[in-house]
Amino acid sequence: MIPRRILKSLVFPILVVPIFVVPMLVLCAGYAAGQAPAPAASFYLTPIGLAINLDTAKKAAAGALAEARKNGWLMAVAVVEPNGALVYYEKMDNTQLGSAEVAIDKARSAALYKRPTKAFQDAVAAGGAGLRVLALRGAEPVEGGLPIVVDGKLIGAIGLSGDLSEHDGQCAAAGAAGLK
Repeated sequence: MIPRRILKSLVFPILVVPIFVVPMLVLCAGYAAGQAPAPAASFYLTPIGLAINLDTAKKAAAGALAEARKNGWLMAVAVVEPNGALVYYEKMDNTQLGSAEVAIDKARSAALYKRPTKAFQDAVAAGGAGLRVLALRGAEPVEGGLPIVVDGKLIGAIGLSGDLSEHDGQCAAAGAAGLK
């Protein structure tokens, strides 16, 4: 027969430990799953081509501004080379003044980091490690900047600002799509 004192010392861990350990394991597993690395984006692998020329930049801007006019949105548009140098800029009458610089910044961000600025916006919105985006010099975490890729090569980027960021992105997509 097992003495009562020993029996109590065996029963306590068997009953109490699972009450605390199991929930901790579940929480840790959930945390680890949340920290799993996201699939690697291949934006950075896009090769850089010849810089966009003025006529092509104007064509992209015209497509973007046509989308803005169709929807009644006031926009500023900027098109840059892969290195972020401004090639073309246009602002619709009565567009808010702050949008002038923001459009250029969005275009530069999309070109220099070879990805849509919405990728930065989504990363910041997710929080946690995504907040590191805020430390990237020149990364604009607001939708509206898109790389311009022709024949699989980055030739520049387009940035729009003036309305809701979703509308800015819609107009940027219309401008970039007009070049394909």
